[in-house]
Amino acid sequence: MSGNVNSYESPFCTRYASEEMQYIFSADKKFTTWRRLWVALARAEMKLGLPVTEAQVKQLEEHINDIDYAVAEAREKEVRHDVMSHVYAYGKACPDADPIIHLGATSCYVGDNTDVIIMRDALNVIRRKLINVMNNLAKFADKYKDMPAMAYTHLQPAQLTTVGKRATLWLNELLMDFEDLEYRISTLKLLGSKGTTGTQASFMELFEGDTDKVKQLEKMIAEEMGFDAVVPVSGQTYSRKVDFQVLSVLSGIAQTCSKFSNDMRILQSFEEMEEPREKSQIGSSAMAYKRNPMRCERITSLARYVMIDGLNPAFTAGTQWFERTLDDSANKRISVAEAFLGVDAILNIMLNVTDGIVVYPKMVHRRIMAKLPFMATENIMMDAVKKGGNRQELHEKIREYSMIAAEQVKLHGNDNNLCELIVNDPMFMISQEEMDAILKPENFIGRSPQQVEEFLNEFINPILEANKDILGENFEMKN
Repeated sequence: MSGNVNSYESPFCTRYASEEMQYIFSADKKFTTWRRLWVALARAEMKLGLPVTEAQVKQLEEHINDIDYAVAEAREKEVRHDVMSHVYAYGKACPDADPIIHLGATSCYVGDNTDVIIMRDALNVIRRKLINVMNNLAKFADKYKDMPAMAYTHLQPAQLTTVGKRATLWLNELLMDFEDLEYRISTLKLLGSKGTTGTQASFMELFEGDTDKVKQLEKMIAEEMGFDAVVPVSGQTYSRKVDFQVLSVLSGIAQTCSKFSNDMRILQSFEEMEEPREKSQIGSSAMAYKRNPMRCERITSLARYVMIDGLNPAFTAGTQWFERTLDDSANKRISVAEAFLGVDAILNIMLNVTDGIVVYPKMVHRRIMAKLPFMATENIMMDAVKKGGNRQELHEKIREYSMIAAEQVKLHGNDNNLCELIVNDPMFMISQEEMDAILKPENFIGRSPQQVEEFLNEFINPILEANKDILGENFEMKN
């Protein structure tokens, strides 16, 4: 075991989330983004005629990344204000620019704008991994589009589908999540420079009542930070509904992955399909033969956490007072970060599992044939009617034989002998060869193969083609 063994450390950092996602929510990412925002503010103020010089802006740019955290921490102990402690540390590094750092701004200028930037960057990581999971499942669906499999309603055998068609059900929900994600990324707006209560009064003072310059200031800051727009109106903060909207997308992804992982766990119990496993992986300390679906179980577990975590910003948004309160701060710095870290971890495992799903065709076929005779009875009855049989009499006979066959299976543990009973009854006028022709699983899968092809071609492949430069990502499980 490595790390700090004497105090709590988040498992998201020690076991689950990627270093990439952890950095996005790190202190260094946060505080260097603060500095980038201060540079953008100073540059815009300079261009709009305030007494800010190019030399001051240049000095600020040169010291974005060399943060002296010791100076900032010492100052925060003194003044009990995180933003002002970092203004102080930045001023120490940039003495010429010290007088104009944070000019006209309130704490939420750096705090809230940084939160939006971090969420945007994290959403783009989620987007990349989600597309790669979709790519894996698209390949799987196409490969197995023709392989008949038992379909279930109420977890009871229903009719047939194909292995690939079932995969499109998982993929379609990922597509829904992707569309939500795209919308949320495309509509995410920076807070901008709204001031203490959102009225921009301090900037109106600085620009001597020039409304156009105050509006241009926000536009220039947004463009430098990579945004098309700022929120049209706000209090001191951006609406906390934004956090809820973002976490709703993450919760949606968690829901989809949980559904996938539960299906996979059941299929592994059926011995039809299996998640990938390492050669030396141990399933149980007591039962050496076991092959537990531990990866999918972890997806289920993490997804449950993310779905519940999605309620946090809902309550925060619903309990904000007027232009702002601070009861959001402690909650959002935990809930937002951990939702992203959780979904990052989930998608990492999804990348691993979907890239190596094992299918056992003979077991899939065996489970079909155990139930197919019951499903074929309508076809058998219709053929007998065409040959002159009485539909009502045939129906009653099939009901009797079905009960006998079910009894053989459930009470005596024998094979399903329904077809044998029917072939041996002259009323049905059917030979064994004719029965075998009817009992081909391919006769019962409907349009499953065509549905797979149509879905992939119309909905999935265009997304994959548009994002082909980011395809090919994989993930190796380490614990």
